[in-house]
Amino acid sequence: MMKICFVRHGEPDSRTGELTPRGHKQAAAAAERLMHYGIESVYASTLCRAQQTAQYTADKLGVDILPCEFIREISWESLDGEPLPAGGEPWRQADLLVSEGKSLFMADWQNHYPYNNSKVVERVAQVAEGVDEWLLQLGYRREGDYYRVVGENTNKTVAMFSHAGSSSAALSHMVNIPFPHFCGAFRPEHTSITVVYLSDEVGTLTYPCICLFNDEKHKEGI
Repeated sequence: MMKICFVRHGEPDSRTGELTPRGHKQAAAAAERLMHYGIESVYASTLCRAQQTAQYTADKLGVDILPCEFIREISWESLDGEPLPAGGEPWRQADLLVSEGKSLFMADWQNHYPYNNSKVVERVAQVAEGVDEWLLQLGYRREGDYYRVVGENTNKTVAMFSHAGSSSAALSHMVNIPFPHFCGAFRPEHTSITVVYLSDEVGTLTYPCICLFNDEKHKEGI
C-alpha cells in the first residue's frame, strides 16, 4: 500500500513568507506525529514556509528534502487586473457561490465566473499535470480517471509538504472532484496532515482513497 501524507506548512509571517515562532512549534509537533507513519521520503514545495516546515521532519528522519516546483502555492489574481469577488481566494469564492445558490459541482468550472478571469485556472492545471508526473515517479500512471500501478516498489510512505491551495488542487485532481467543490468541502489548516492510500498491486487500476483529512491532533496545547 502506498501512503502519501500531505502536510500543509506551519503558520507563516505574511510579510516574509517564513514561519512565525508559532509556525515553528507547529512544524516541530507535526514532525513528532509523522514519525509514527514510517515515512521514507520527504518532498516539499520550494517556497520557504513549506521548506522550513518539512525540515523538522527531514531532520528527524535523517533524509534530504526533495524539492517540488509544481506544488508551490497557486495564484488567484485576476487576468485583466480587475478585482475578483472575495479577493479571488478559492475558499471564500466557494462560500460566495453557495450564498448565491450557484453550483460548486461544475466539471467545466474553469469556463465560469468568477474563475474564468483568474490565474487560479492555469495554476490548478499546472499542479494537476505536476502531481501526475510525480505520481508516475512513485509508480502510478494516470489512465483516464484512475491510476495504473506500474512501479515495483510502491509499498511505502512518503510525505509532501505544501500549501492549502496547491494541495487542494492536487487532491481534487487525484480524486476527480471539481476544484471549487473541493475548496468548499475541504479546508486544510496549518500543519494539518492528510493521508491518501493507493493500492500497490502491480498492473491494476487504483483510485486514491483519502483515509485521513486535516488531522491537527499534534497542535493541541500550542
